Amino acid sequence: MTLAPQSDHSHETQGLAVVIGGTGGIGAALVAGLKAQGFEVLSLGRRTQPALDYTDEPTVAACAQHVADHLARTGLPLRRLIVATGFLHGDTVSGQRAEPERSWQHLNADALQHNFLINAVGPALVMRHFLPLLPKQGRSVAAFLSARVGSIGDNALGGWYAYRASKAALNQLVHTSAIELARRNKEALCVALHPGTVDTGLSQPFAKTGLQVRPAMEAASDLLAVIDALPAGSSGQFFDHKGLSIPW
Repeated sequence: MTLAPQSDHSHETQGLAVVIGGTGGIGAALVAGLKAQGFEVLSLGRRTQPALDYTDEPTVAACAQHVADHLARTGLPLRRLIVATGFLHGDTVSGQRAEPERSWQHLNADALQHNFLINAVGPALVMRHFLPLLPKQGRSVAAFLSARVGSIGDNALGGWYAYRASKAALNQLVHTSAIELARRNKEALCVALHPGTVDTGLSQPFAKTGLQVRPAMEAASDLLAVIDALPAGSSGQFFDHKGLSIPW
C-alpha cells in the first residue's frame, strides 16, 4: 500500500507536538490545549496505535520511528515533546498491588521496581529514542511531568519512598539530558514540570486529605503557559505549574 503524498503543513501550524501518555487525564487535556494553540498533535500511549509500552522497549523505538516518518512526510518540526506518564498506586507488572509507603516497613522490591519503571526508566527510553527527533535549530521544548515530592530539598514529611525516589531519578535524567541536548541545539529546552495535584485517577485516593486538587484542563493550561514562557538558560531545571523553580 502506498501513502498518498501530503502537502507541507509547515506554514499552517506551530509544528508538531507529541504527548506520551496522551490518553490519561492530564495527557488528554494537554493534547486538547496544544491543538488549541495551533499544533498538530500525536498522542502516544499503551492504548494508541501504534502503542507505546514502557515494559517493551521496541514499542518505544517503533513509536519514535512513527513520529520520524510523520515529520519526514509533513515537513513539520517537532516543537513540543511532553511526557505525561506516571505511577503512584495500582497494579504492578507482576500483578501485585502497590500503594505509597507510609514507613520503611512497607518497602518492597516489586513496588519499587514498578515505580522506577514507569517514572524513570520509561521516560529515559523516551529520551533515548525521541530527543534526537527535536530540530537542530530553533526553539523546541521537551517537558517531563515530575512531582514536587520528587524534590530532595523540599522533603519535610517523609513517606512515599518509591514515588519520591523514582521522580528524583527522573529529575536527574532530565537535567543530564538537557546538557547533551544543548550540544545539538542551544535553543532546545528539556525541563521537569510539577503539574500540582490534578483531579485524575492518580491523585483521587489522596484528594480527601486536604490537598488542593485542580481540574485537568486548568493544570494543562498552566503547564502550557509555563512551557511557552520558559526563558533561555532554563533548560535542565525543575518548575512548578506557576513557573516557579523547585529545589532539587
